[in-house]
Amino acid sequence: MFDPMSELSDESTSNESAPVEQDDKPAAQSQSGGGNGKFAQELSSVTIHARQRTFYIDLKESGHGKFFKVSEKSRGGQKTTIMFDSEDLEEFIKAFESMREFV
Repeated sequence: MFDPMSELSDESTSNESAPVEQDDKPAAQSQSGGGNGKFAQELSSVTIHARQRTFYIDLKESGHGKFFKVSEKSRGGQKTTIMFDSEDLEEFIKAFESMREFV
């Protein structure tokens, strides 16, 4: 199975307009962390500004397949990132939808 953590990079997306915005710029390649010479191509990116935090949702593709990278950056600069295979997207959507009734 594809290990999306192998594609983790230190890059940050800088999309500062509108609360939620789709980034339609051409895909760019970014060198992954780990220094193994592999590249992950960014296919799409969305930025969400929410209270004290900014969230970046990136769809990327490497030689191992497509994956999502979700990063949270607080005003203090602390950054947290999770990654998951694109094939698991429906499970994440179902989980969020099932929790919506509790909000």
